[in-house]
Amino acid sequence: MAPSVAVENLNPKVLKCEYAVRGEIVIHAQRLQQQLQTQPGSLPFDEILYCNIGNPQSLGQKPVTFFREVLALCDHPSLLEKEETKSLFSADAISRAKEILAAIPGRATGAYSHSQGIKGLRDAIAAGIASRDGFPANADDIFVTDGASPGVHMMMQLLLRDEKDGILCPIPQYPLYSASIALHGGTLVPYYLDEKTGWGLEISDLKKQLEDARSKGIDVRALVVINPGNPTGQVLAEDNQCDIVRFCKNEGLVLLADEVYQENIYVDDKKFNSFKKIARSIGYGEDDLPLVSFQSVSKGYYGECGKRGGYMEITGFSAPVREQVYKIASVNLCSNITDGILQSLARRAKAIEAAKAANKAPDAFYALRLLESTGIVVVPGSGFGQVPGTWHIRCTILPQEEKIPAVITRFKAFHEAFMAEYRD
Repeated sequence: MAPSVAVENLNPKVLKCEYAVRGEIVIHAQRLQQQLQTQPGSLPFDEILYCNIGNPQSLGQKPVTFFREVLALCDHPSLLEKEETKSLFSADAISRAKEILAAIPGRATGAYSHSQGIKGLRDAIAAGIASRDGFPANADDIFVTDGASPGVHMMMQLLLRDEKDGILCPIPQYPLYSASIALHGGTLVPYYLDEKTGWGLEISDLKKQLEDARSKGIDVRALVVINPGNPTGQVLAEDNQCDIVRFCKNEGLVLLADEVYQENIYVDDKKFNSFKKIARSIGYGEDDLPLVSFQSVSKGYYGECGKRGGYMEITGFSAPVREQVYKIASVNLCSNITDGILQSLARRAKAIEAAKAANKAPDAFYALRLLESTGIVVVPGSGFGQVPGTWHIRCTILPQEEKIPAVITRFKAFHEAFMAEYRD
């Protein structure tokens, strides 16, 4: 008798879904890590360094003390009644914990909450958005989520009816988008970022891809913009953002703005502007443009990836549509209360042929060789999408500061040896 559950009879949407950030390279890295534990000295390195994903605390970054103190006091409010707490916790943390607990029904972080998140916390988020943008924000527009990813999935559930519905998505893109579009049965409509101009976004290319998709009978529902870029790191210029907003308005598209890296800008000549701020600045009001903005405590200076805290702000949706968003949120009951509180390398032809012989994409071939030689884990660019004929890797630089020189030295030595091996 055939098994009742086999790959052959699984949901084809699940089989189509891929998530490269935790794919083949990471699985192999975990095997090598196990080998290092059971057979020390058996590999040419003594530890695995996970540079494949933005997960700073796994690489030794300490959490911000203030956040952890507030969370501890909120999770264990009886501590606030003890005299010794004043010497163990900062006065600011004690004060903030009291404010937050006053907004939580029953002062219970272990209870179910409102499906959009606790009202008092949404008030605080809205106040922060208003302070950032200089335009009003409404707590009723905020949906607190367990990280930004559930918000993205909710939007895909809402917008994608079948494979004839499409989402315009940047290439390269964070694989959450291609995976969620596949999982919810839609079609990814790619637009390519221009590497020669610093991964710029051209409106002319957006129009071309949109027209091409429509000519094939695809109803393009939304445009995804990742700003600052992931994995490319670019920051969009204000005039470019204005053009994007007008493009979405003119074409009747929902603008899905992934803005989770807004606090990770480290150059003086680049400035983050939210798409909401841009839309309001050029005269578009609340009802003129359907806009969903995503934010997360996994990024920025928080780095609380495992806490899974985030939110999305939804504006420009009619009341009946908002009711459907709320319904999707309510199916999952509510978000986690505690957490609501909170480059490229080209390949030479010889290497490409070697990759083909190994039945690997060239960038995956490079990433596997890098892992096996140095213990450094990166992600093949093919998992994000890239211009055909080009090959990249995505690498985060999050190990402890004192380890970074050794990482760079290992990386450099490997790359030079790899290029020498496959030089024509």
